[in-house]
Amino acid sequence: MDLLIDDAADPDPSGVSLRIDGACALLTLERPEKANAMDRQARRALLDRLSEAQDCRVVIVTGAGRHFCSGIDLKERDRDMAEGDHSAFGEWAEVILAVRQHPAVFIAAVNGTALGGGLTLVNGCDLALAAEDATFGMPELGFGVYPALAGPSTQITLSRKRAAWMILTTDRVGAAEALGWGLINRVTSREVLLQDAVTLGRRIAGFDADAITASKRALDLIPSAISDWRQAFAYGDLANAGIRAASTRASKPAAPRSTTDIDKTREPG
Repeated sequence: MDLLIDDAADPDPSGVSLRIDGACALLTLERPEKANAMDRQARRALLDRLSEAQDCRVVIVTGAGRHFCSGIDLKERDRDMAEGDHSAFGEWAEVILAVRQHPAVFIAAVNGTALGGGLTLVNGCDLALAAEDATFGMPELGFGVYPALAGPSTQITLSRKRAAWMILTTDRVGAAEALGWGLINRVTSREVLLQDAVTLGRRIAGFDADAITASKRALDLIPSAISDWRQAFAYGDLANAGIRAASTRASKPAAPRSTTDIDKTREPG
């Protein structure tokens, strides 16, 4: 059994668990009784777990039970809003931005429904594998609002017509259709989903850490911010120069300490 997917561990009371093995981490959303809707405690725990995985090269994200994630805990949000607290939206946005800004590659292992903010989390990951019965959707228009996080992240990911279909009909999209649309990378059976994600993660984690981070940054910038071919080529050359510089710094031995430095550390007398 792979150490990352050993079922022996108890659920984390915060609603989010993290297991790290070498350069890979498994982040599991653990509120299955709430369809893995993230309340304030879980949202804050997610940010903490992302910090704890700062040195990992790959982070795999999945959900406990039959759901991947249904975004923000709406019952808690409604109670908070009734008391004048409107922070839930901003807190979930910060989680997604932390994923995007993290140096690791994120792989979503979508084991069930990914709705609203859960779809935003899938979109925020660099790669996505899904179980055959996984579904993706944005029900927000049915509640009289635009999907303020899932909408933009899906519009960045898909063509206008496909994003419009999801937003304006509120229909859920199955895994096979999501694959054809480019919303996810691969469909597999539920039984091997997590193992497939871990196998992929370990393969990517075998690459150079600085090269992984630089490639992730380039994927964000080209073509969204850099669409001119000459500028894109120049950025690619610059990215590799940065990787080489980081590699040189890492391989350079530390300068020997001088006798004067050693003397300064000695106890007087």
